[in-house]
Amino acid sequence: MSPEVLGILLIVCMLFAIFVGFPISFTLIFLGFVFGYIGFGPLVFYLMTYQFSSVMLEQTLAAVPLFVFMGILMEQAGLMERLFDAVRLMLSRVHGALFVAVLFVSTVFAAATGIVGASVTILGIMAAKTMNRAQYDVRLAAGTITAGGTLGILIPPSIMLVVMGPILEVPVTDLFAAAVLPGFLLAGLYTVYALIRCFLNPSLGPVLPEEERATSMGHIVKEFLLGLVPPAALVFSALGSIMFGLATPTEGAGMGAFGALLLTLAYRRLTWAGLRAALITTLEISTLILFLVAASNFFGAVFARLGTPTMLTEYLLHLDLPPMAILLLIMALIFVLGWPLEWVPIVLIIVPILLPLIVELKFNLTWFGILVAVNLQTAWLSPPVALSAYFLKGVVPQWDLRDIYAGMMQFMVIQLIGLVLIILFPQIALWLPNFIYGK
Repeated sequence: MSPEVLGILLIVCMLFAIFVGFPISFTLIFLGFVFGYIGFGPLVFYLMTYQFSSVMLEQTLAAVPLFVFMGILMEQAGLMERLFDAVRLMLSRVHGALFVAVLFVSTVFAAATGIVGASVTILGIMAAKTMNRAQYDVRLAAGTITAGGTLGILIPPSIMLVVMGPILEVPVTDLFAAAVLPGFLLAGLYTVYALIRCFLNPSLGPVLPEEERATSMGHIVKEFLLGLVPPAALVFSALGSIMFGLATPTEGAGMGAFGALLLTLAYRRLTWAGLRAALITTLEISTLILFLVAASNFFGAVFARLGTPTMLTEYLLHLDLPPMAILLLIMALIFVLGWPLEWVPIVLIIVPILLPLIVELKFNLTWFGILVAVNLQTAWLSPPVALSAYFLKGVVPQWDLRDIYAGMMQFMVIQLIGLVLIILFPQIALWLPNFIYGK
């Protein structure tokens, strides 16, 4: 059996093992060892040592635990609840005001934390009871909460972009800058869709009852500023320093984590028990991600050493398809894989396999990274995995899972529309990095 065919068999075994439910990291290491030893002998042991050490020496990945810690503390500070109530009261006479409030807060929260699970959970806790009391449409409510929560994997500081940068060999600063406008574009599309639905059918989002409206505009403005200014200042100091070259991603993440600690302390939400829980959760999430990064690097190196990526690239190039047609096939593949898989195995396993083809076709890697990121948002909204549905169901058990799925599918279509717009107009992603860095 040729090494290239052995590589194809390796991918088949990997996908089967993941679908069956084996732990991804240990599956990748075991299969890499077995197929690597069959393909090129004892060299596989040296390859594993090199790949694991290179991951441990990658300074950019040190930003992962710091951004995770920052997001967990921002959740504990309780700023999002205050901002949600302020926006809700400001728009009390608008049909669908709660939808707008959820999407506004989710956009701000996405810029404060890249953790989708935390975003969906806190949005569900904040908004679901109010939406039920106001007799809002459950499906549209579930769709706005889950879709808004997925913005956390796109709008910086996105953990996914931090992980994707070294894989694409693109500076994380470029990916952060490129993700800003697409993130706001999707948030805007969600908001416009919700408002149009409420305009056509006001019963989907009734105005707030008189007894729940604010009696003083000054109170609303005060709550809005107290809810918006602290997280906005924190995000600008952390991300601004990174994007404008004043700090590395790791240094900016450290500033953000320290700022989140000060904010939590200032709002008197910091307790020893809460800090301990935040540190333990950070350790769990970071260990999971970084160990998987190391395992996938080793797996990808074995796969590349077998020569299969080169064979697949040459095969697709010989199909004589236009480059854009090949790109659409790749996006379709990632979209389909996003249904059963999360973003982690796709970014760490599938993207490196496709990367030689993207380089050969001379596509901009920053643009491609944003396309993958937007595409993978569908993984959080598409069954059967659709983790956002289970996060929301966990905090709003009275909502039927079928209604949650029906609401998410509407916004998954909007995500695909956003993806098409970024494919047709690459400057949506590339304008800001070009403006900042002159590339």
